[in-house]
Amino acid sequence: MDKIQIIHGFSRLSREEKIRHILSVVDTNKELSNDFKSHLHTNPSYQKRYEEFSENTVTNYFLPFSLAPNFFVNGKFYMVPMVIEESSVVAAASAAAKYWAVRGGFHSKVISAIKTGQVHFLWRGDVNNLVLFFDNQKRELIKSAGSITKNMRKRGGGIIDIELLDKREKYPDYFQLHVKFDTADSMGANFINSVLENIAKVFEYKIQFNENFSDKERNIEIIMSILSNYSPECLVETEVQCSIDQLESNLESMPAHKFVNKLKQAVDIANADISRAVTHNKGIFNGIDSVMLATGNDFRAIEAQGHAYAAKDGQYSALSEVSIENNIFHFKLKMPISLGTVGGITRLHPLAKRSLELLGNPNAKELMQIASSVGLASNFSSIKSLVTKGIQAGHMRMHLKNILRSFNAGEEEINLAVNYFKNKKISHNTVEHFLDRLRKKEK
Repeated sequence: MDKIQIIHGFSRLSREEKIRHILSVVDTNKELSNDFKSHLHTNPSYQKRYEEFSENTVTNYFLPFSLAPNFFVNGKFYMVPMVIEESSVVAAASAAAKYWAVRGGFHSKVISAIKTGQVHFLWRGDVNNLVLFFDNQKRELIKSAGSITKNMRKRGGGIIDIELLDKREKYPDYFQLHVKFDTADSMGANFINSVLENIAKVFEYKIQFNENFSDKERNIEIIMSILSNYSPECLVETEVQCSIDQLESNLESMPAHKFVNKLKQAVDIANADISRAVTHNKGIFNGIDSVMLATGNDFRAIEAQGHAYAAKDGQYSALSEVSIENNIFHFKLKMPISLGTVGGITRLHPLAKRSLELLGNPNAKELMQIASSVGLASNFSSIKSLVTKGIQAGHMRMHLKNILRSFNAGEEEINLAVNYFKNKKISHNTVEHFLDRLRKKEK
């Protein structure tokens, strides 16, 4: 085993010093330094800002910034920014947006925008005493965070409620202060954590110096105070609907009634089988994540809460659902999407800021509705392909150029290949064989 070499002070090195150090200790291509430098922003002030977003930054990692037009949400058209490396996702979302724009568009509503956080603590004693104490102190706990919540309350947010939860069935002596928040248009992570830490200190102090408690009961142990990325009450519901007869378009010659039945069966299978459910929901997040990246939101938190919500009934299942009532087809997505349009890097990242401008500077609830619509569009397109022509036909066609690039194809070869594969099956093997034949002819 190689001798362990601990690097000290790496974060204090300049970018150039970090790169020189990497080249001195890592067996890598000597072109690494040039690749790093070529991806730096030409504007030094922008580059400095990007470097401040993270730690130990040596370069930037580019992803395509795309636009999906024709999203008709709640009677308003949007051109939605999407940041993703998979061209088929943008194409699918755009196709679904156009498809539904002439069928009434997406109907979306925010059911609630409540976010949560907890003070986790251990306590040993008479539970009735703790409940009585909490009931008497609840208002004071909220009031104690007044200086922190002042500005948020001006924007219409703040603490909604605090509950005492007995969790001893899950873990010995375990209790929670479960706090609900409205963070208005803010993501609210730092705000929530600051409030929780303040409440925890006040709660601990009041218990330790309460004369009605025994010595054992005064010995409260605060474990941690932290927001939860699971906010099941921060819900948005989005739907598309039309008569089954209106679906008669671009269904690969499949009758509309058969298409609807197959699409419903596909969703039913996702509810019956976890293997399919995960991939089904991944198709939803293809759309949502790309919008979250474009607007500077935390897509990881949104994915985590979405997957937890998919398992809320004890089995992981599909986030979308299909119903047919009186010959009307309904396709609906209901899930938590906890996001913000202020705070974090939403206004600091130049393109995140521009993304919000392209969307008309929406508030948080409007952005929830837009993101949910893109998720539903992505889901509809993927299932539509699966139950009609199959996923690979369109998927591989969109990836043809990527495959050609992997074989170092030049521009002329790419143009010839695109024309050749217009009506042919695409795979790595068929592309490789095409290039082999083409290059042998050139010799």
